[in-house]
Amino acid sequence: MPTPYPDLRQTIPDLAPRTVPCLSLIGMAGAGKSTFGRALAQDLGWALVDTDRLMEAHWGAPLQALLDRFGLDGFLRAEEDVVAKLWLWRTVVATGGSVVYGPRAIGRLRELGPVVYLRVSVGTICGRVKDARGRGLARRPDQTLEQLYAEREPLYQAAADLILDMDECSIDTALEQLRPWLLDQLKNYLGRT
Repeated sequence: MPTPYPDLRQTIPDLAPRTVPCLSLIGMAGAGKSTFGRALAQDLGWALVDTDRLMEAHWGAPLQALLDRFGLDGFLRAEEDVVAKLWLWRTVVATGGSVVYGPRAIGRLRELGPVVYLRVSVGTICGRVKDARGRGLARRPDQTLEQLYAEREPLYQAAADLILDMDECSIDTALEQLRPWLLDQLKNYLGRT
């Protein structure tokens, strides 16, 4: 019988759990989480995980097909389950917009590190997302984007450690705003582990 692979996190100090936390990005579809996440991960030299792509990889289908297959409630449970099982370090996590409906998912993101809400106006969302057909947007069939925004806004605010207003903000400006705050967060985090 082959020898099982050793758990490197236990044997190599540099890979010890919770050495460097993650930073998770939350917000509406069209807020720029994936785009900003790529820029932030590159700026930090960290990995990037996009949970929408992770959902697609886990289930082997596009988000819209998953939403059609599972229905809204099933999709939200599947998303919560995938995100709640993340086990990452030194990673920018760009989440799906509906992650805030899953308490276990939000709890896990907060365990992994700070959570940043990329806030944009409802007008910006409507302009970017349009009718959202085929996008895998988790909403009730009769729900407008404006109604969805109003429903989710307080959930994003409650889950966030920091809110970045992105409407009139370039990626470079957002990175400049985030860096000193993130440095303080990392110092505080590393000081308590």
